Amino acid sequence: MSYRSYRRFAATSILVLIAANLVLFIATLASPDLIYTLGLQPAIWLERPWTLLTNLFIHGSMWHIAANMLTLYFFGRYLSMMIGDTRFLTVYFLGGIIGNFFYILLEPSGPTAIGASGAIFAVAGVLTVMAPKLRVFVFPIPAPLPLWVAVIGGFVILSFFPNVAWQAHLGGLALGLVAGYFLRGKQRNVLRFR
Repeated sequence: MSYRSYRRFAATSILVLIAANLVLFIATLASPDLIYTLGLQPAIWLERPWTLLTNLFIHGSMWHIAANMLTLYFFGRYLSMMIGDTRFLTVYFLGGIIGNFFYILLEPSGPTAIGASGAIFAVAGVLTVMAPKLRVFVFPIPAPLPLWVAVIGGFVILSFFPNVAWQAHLGGLALGLVAGYFLRGKQRNVLRFR
């Protein structure tokens, strides 16, 4: 047995994303008006196009940021090892932006949207296509589930929560599934046994 093409995961881009989210979360606790300055408001997004990106770094509660950052760490880490940092970041940001456009189109007079969930659903969508046999633990279920069950189940369940921009989740997931199809051939051999 020999190791070939093993690449140790550095987590740099994911840790930077998490740190940026945490810093901005603390900033919004100190100055809550930042949520409306950096959050996406569908009715006026053309006047404030930067919010298509900045809203991905704003979260409304400790539970919101904790759930998103934990999912980003575990799913993002795995995907980054598979496709590399550059492609991971491309999927992440495109998923978030496409998710925002879905929100704008499907909820044109909706309230301010915040959070990285659309981007995270894009990451999950790519993993669902590229690693369909991957099994994950989902709290509080004590047994591992196939990733696709966790992702689709998570999407459906979250869609029923009040004040959840399910449209952004849908857009991110759609982008992720399509990207996963195209990225399958670009998958790295993280660990190869001979």
